[in-house]
Amino acid sequence: MFDFANSGYTTVVITAIFNAYFVAVVAGNQEWGTFAWTAALAVSYALIMLTGPALGAYADAYAAKKRLLLLTTIGCVIFTAMLSLVGPGDLWLAVVLIILTNFFFGCGENLIAAFLPELAQGEALGKVSGWGWSLGYVGGLVSLGCSLAYVTWAQGEGMQAAQFVPITMLITAGLFVVSSVPTFLYLKERALPQAHLAGRSVVREAFSRLGETFSHMQDYRDLGRFLACLVFYQAGIQAVITLAAIYAQQVMGFSTSDTMLLVLVVNITAAAGAFAFGNLQDRMGHIPTIALTLVGWIIMVLVAWMADSSAMFWLAANIAGICLGASQSAGRALVGYFSPRPRRAEFFGLWGLAVKLSSILGPVTYGLVSWISRGDHRLAMLITGIYFVIGLMILMGVDVQRGRRAALQGEAIPEG
Repeated sequence: MFDFANSGYTTVVITAIFNAYFVAVVAGNQEWGTFAWTAALAVSYALIMLTGPALGAYADAYAAKKRLLLLTTIGCVIFTAMLSLVGPGDLWLAVVLIILTNFFFGCGENLIAAFLPELAQGEALGKVSGWGWSLGYVGGLVSLGCSLAYVTWAQGEGMQAAQFVPITMLITAGLFVVSSVPTFLYLKERALPQAHLAGRSVVREAFSRLGETFSHMQDYRDLGRFLACLVFYQAGIQAVITLAAIYAQQVMGFSTSDTMLLVLVVNITAAAGAFAFGNLQDRMGHIPTIALTLVGWIIMVLVAWMADSSAMFWLAANIAGICLGASQSAGRALVGYFSPRPRRAEFFGLWGLAVKLSSILGPVTYGLVSWISRGDHRLAMLITGIYFVIGLMILMGVDVQRGRRAALQGEAIPEG
């Protein structure tokens, strides 16, 4: 249900509406607008990278995942609602609010992922992760569908984007609040507080545990290798997620409602992809499943780059949808499979670190290329597609059985 709740934020704010609004209205369609959008997100992801692993270490030590999840949810909801204050030319207000709201969202994303191994046994991680991602895309559909209904009505009344986009931010924040209630009512914190390091403050203890994790990373070399793989392929995914609406409007000439309809349909294919590949992953294997989705991503980039009609772009977008749900669900499940029980939140903090690094790398690469090339979004799309190729090459060196043995050995080592 939390996947359902928080997916409205990424769908409406990051993927479908506010990103294109930022470039076209807030930045006035300036050539630097796309780069400014990606730079704002990069700052928020850098802040998450600095705090995420230590936050996970603290959550493990004090069994505080649920309490911290509540705080991050409140922060994300408040600042998402405040995006409704952003109008034409309010560049710095938009930048500050996006940094804050995306920071709280990303921290919450790390924390909710750390619950996964508590809710599913090792061989069922892919299935349960797939259920979560699948339901998440349904949540994205609900938020986007409500927003699309309002935008369609507003456009019929002659309103402009500066009038109707702010209301969609309030709709998204409200649905986030309502949909997250079941999580905080029924989800249990099954972890137990762990032995603390005597004489150390909370912050010093968290960083001490994090330092210990990094010092033992050689014992989890397949986890480390997969995290490196994830940085690259997620860089491509994050570029697509954060810039899809911008590409659709700037290159293909889509209107706001056209773009919202496209993303709405893509959420359906993404939900189907997450559900189908989640079940396939447990039978086919983690690595073949992820490899298959990366091949799909490479095909999608080539189709989008060559697209000279809306039909071709619709095809590319739906290929992306199928691969999106599958690759993200499979990646989260594999990290859980490689994580020793006493350090689950901490290791998912490292997963979040990798995802956030990719969230800087991919979109900023796209933004820089589009700026330097004076708005050549096709070239930017093609270049960011290289990240999928690099990820596929690194993936071939990951040994799932060896990585799982390392996780089980880590569970047998007493904490101290």
